[in-house]
Amino acid sequence: MILEASIVLTITFVTLFVVGIPIAISIAFSSLATILLVTPGDISVFTSAQKMATSLDSFSLIAVPFFILSGTIMNRGGLAIRLVNLAKLIGGRIPGALAHTNIIGNMLFGAISGSAIAASTAVGGTLIPLEEKDGYEKSYSAAVNIASAPTGMLIPPSPGFIIYSLISGGTSIAALFIGGYISGILWGLAVMFVAWIFAKKNKYPVCERPTKQEVIKTLIEGIPSVILILVVIIGIVTGIFTAIEASAVCVLYCVILSMVFYKTVTVKDMYGILVETFHMTGVIMFLIAASSIMSFAMAFTGLPAAISEGILSISQNKYVIMILINILLLIIGTFMDIAPAILIFTPIFLPIALKVGMHPVHFGVIFVYNLCIGTITPPVGTGLFVGASVAKMKVENVMKTLIPYYVAIIAVLFIITFFPNIILAFI
Repeated sequence: MILEASIVLTITFVTLFVVGIPIAISIAFSSLATILLVTPGDISVFTSAQKMATSLDSFSLIAVPFFILSGTIMNRGGLAIRLVNLAKLIGGRIPGALAHTNIIGNMLFGAISGSAIAASTAVGGTLIPLEEKDGYEKSYSAAVNIASAPTGMLIPPSPGFIIYSLISGGTSIAALFIGGYISGILWGLAVMFVAWIFAKKNKYPVCERPTKQEVIKTLIEGIPSVILILVVIIGIVTGIFTAIEASAVCVLYCVILSMVFYKTVTVKDMYGILVETFHMTGVIMFLIAASSIMSFAMAFTGLPAAISEGILSISQNKYVIMILINILLLIIGTFMDIAPAILIFTPIFLPIALKVGMHPVHFGVIFVYNLCIGTITPPVGTGLFVGASVAKMKVENVMKTLIPYYVAIIAVLFIITFFPNIILAFI
């Protein structure tokens, strides 16, 4: 039965996915087809519908639309240029100043927006022309932008960690957020290190020292946006509010900042912002509902246990298993978005990780980190193609320059994999 179920589930899902059926529908139909192997049609449909409804009956999910709404408001509020100026103030005196500005800008903007593509487009689209004007090699600028874009998906507030918390059975969102901060910052520093080496070699310039008035103006315009990130983590860690309450605080803060302080968003703009938020929330919620059917189908047919036994039969060594899981997650991340990947593969890989002694927070951080790498990795990584298009370059012309960045990013991955205290010491 396990073999038949795995064949039906895999073939049906892959076929639907390849022909262009939306991933949520592909998940739902392939799961239903698998359940039909062992139960009558009416029971299968009723059970699937019931699972979809109950999967959304979770208080933790309230945080998802609120964080999406706050990110959308900030995206529409002309945040990019303010964060670019602030990032230039931080990294402007380092060789290759504009590249470091791009990295820091992607970290800040991505954290607030929750989107690597938004960060790559907004920040990279602003800085790459300036870098070209200052004599930076175009492939260098593109590689820096692509390599640093996913950092914002790790640095909270991150919907990915909320979804993982839900699917993993209630792993602390606060602890996951702290782990996300640590891993995201380490990723950014690794990219900055590689960018600095290239900049020193090619003698790329530093930015002019800003005047006192320019510093004050930049701080006044940029710091209020960054405070949002600090408000979330400090509030959660100190117990002032929960992660769910933090999402509502984010929305309130973004509304006040964009409509009152910056005055870049009007009441009229809120209609479009809400429509975009509802659309993105609907997609995520349908994915969660569809994945609940798949989780039920896999549990009912014993697939996760069989996969777990198969992987553990390769080796009982903890580190071998961790390397194997990392490789599999890297592959998955290249062709699948973070949300559906978390929903589908957490029930499969988390039991294996727990069996070899991994902490669920540690595994969650590694899980999301791998998927983030996948977004900028060929052959399908969407972040790679978007980043190349922002720089108006072909992917193949960027890849050679990107390789050292991949090495640095994966080096950080193995550091946080094999030294879990880097993550766990702060939770």
